[in-house]
Amino acid sequence: MTAADALPRTVPEPVVVDLDEQGRLRTPEGVPVPVGQVAAHLARRLRIPPWATDIHVYVHGWRTPPATAARNATKLLGQAVRLRADRPGLYPGLADAYRPWSVVVRWPSSSRPTLGGYRLIRDRAHAMSADGAGHAPYVIGHLLGYLDAERADPHASAVLANRNGQYLHLVGHSFGGRFLCEAVQRAAEPPPVLSWSTPYDSRRPFTVDSALIFQMAAPRDAFVRQFATLFPSPGHPGAPLRGPLVLTHSRWDRATGFWHLRAEGEPGIGHSGAGPAPVAQFSTRLLAPEAPYPQDVLDHRVVNVNADRVYRGSRLTRLSPAGAHSDFLRPESAHLLLTLAERSR
Repeated sequence: MTAADALPRTVPEPVVVDLDEQGRLRTPEGVPVPVGQVAAHLARRLRIPPWATDIHVYVHGWRTPPATAARNATKLLGQAVRLRADRPGLYPGLADAYRPWSVVVRWPSSSRPTLGGYRLIRDRAHAMSADGAGHAPYVIGHLLGYLDAERADPHASAVLANRNGQYLHLVGHSFGGRFLCEAVQRAAEPPPVLSWSTPYDSRRPFTVDSALIFQMAAPRDAFVRQFATLFPSPGHPGAPLRGPLVLTHSRWDRATGFWHLRAEGEPGIGHSGAGPAPVAQFSTRLLAPEAPYPQDVLDHRVVNVNADRVYRGSRLTRLSPAGAHSDFLRPESAHLLLTLAERSR
């Protein structure tokens, strides 16, 4: 048996966290958890296994049934594990281990595949995150804070990351990317609740090692209008995001193209990539699993990844209301996710 044969090729089932239409945390029985009990509830539900090297928090997008959300996260991470097992030499930073563990945040995203349905979920996603009313950023922020507090610190060494540490990654799809950006941004606001070239900032209570959002359902100028404090500015440390924010886009995505254009007056990030931002951006393309990403391609604050060649959907889905909006469960996506995990070391 070779070393590659000994590598794990499967991932465990994710831990599931459910939110209601106001973004409130719910018990498995569907009962809302009072605000004062959120931390205690998460502590009971989440037990980070000591064998895990990487913690992935996944938030799904539009028209994703709860069971499908968990399956999608498992499929994506399963592809990543198999890629590493098949091509260990392509990810030298993961030579010691890559054993992912995931938390899937589910929320009511079902609607008709129409303009009215898209607007309904857009408005719901906004309401779930609205300042002073929406609970989603509060809950996800506490979830991230708990995971950070309980994980073994991979940044304990000033020189090299602790090989026994656990890395924290965010993965979102569609409107799920809005929740993650809102939660991480809110985490940077006082009072705080929450090995890239970006230095560690002691003013931030914890750091997310990478953030990957597939086909984000948000306006192209969202990082100027909606997430203005996500990045550092004079007098503000920015959100606790140490690694890059990586965003895929495809012109075959009708949800963030056709529907977003009619609902917002312009295509969304998932169709055309991010527009204006308070930090420099870099644009690249989604690579095949056998092609390594150069470090200078991903080591930026914001990275737009053109996935036109891969996220195309079938002949039928291209004409469907959402098009290729959910066509990201591919080895190329897993390769990108795995590369981000490796570069976080």
